[in-house]
Amino acid sequence: MKVPVYNMAGEEVSDVELPASIFEATINRGLMHQALVRQMANARLGTHKAKGRSEINRSSAKIYRQKGTGNARHGSRRAPIFVGGGVSHGPLPRKYTKSMPRKMRRAALRSALSAKASNGEIVVLDELAFEAPKTKEMAALVNRLVERHSALVLLADHDENVERSARNLPDVKTLLAPYLNIRDLLGYNKIVLPLAALDVVASFLDEEDAFDMADDDMAGEEE
Repeated sequence: MKVPVYNMAGEEVSDVELPASIFEATINRGLMHQALVRQMANARLGTHKAKGRSEINRSSAKIYRQKGTGNARHGSRRAPIFVGGGVSHGPLPRKYTKSMPRKMRRAALRSALSAKASNGEIVVLDELAFEAPKTKEMAALVNRLVERHSALVLLADHDENVERSARNLPDVKTLLAPYLNIRDLLGYNKIVLPLAALDVVASFLDEEDAFDMADDDMAGEEE
């Protein structure tokens, strides 16, 4: 699949052939959904906790005498039926992590990239660089390339000027190419892909053992 290559002025300067194994793969929606559910589950902290009746700090003395009051028989204010009592069957800390084979995770990424490519939602740049952090320039660049759509900007390596330029734009996110993940791919309308980042994506999606950080190190943020 050939796509045009733009410069930072929004002008078409050349074209590039996208790897067919990555950008023309079979689109498996069920697999993408499974990968997304896994990533969202792995991002959960699972620290929720409610106190049971044994953990409530209230008097254990019997509320009133057993007989003669006309009320039901109760022995403690810590019972779940009383205000301030324990919670019955409340949430406890647990892990929500799900496992998924690496080949399936990579296949889900290829499927998402193929869907983006088939819909014309991948914009290739020849180069992306700023002399200094400029939010206004980044906003103008994104508007030229993707108009009013949200954009995921992939970077081959850390670039502080580019990252800080996009930090305050609500519909723009920068992400290192090795950390490409299904949630960000599906969460943004357009993918802005400099040629250097394209090479990185092609390298780790073609090789089974490279850059496994993209799948395992992003549990707290991206996955």
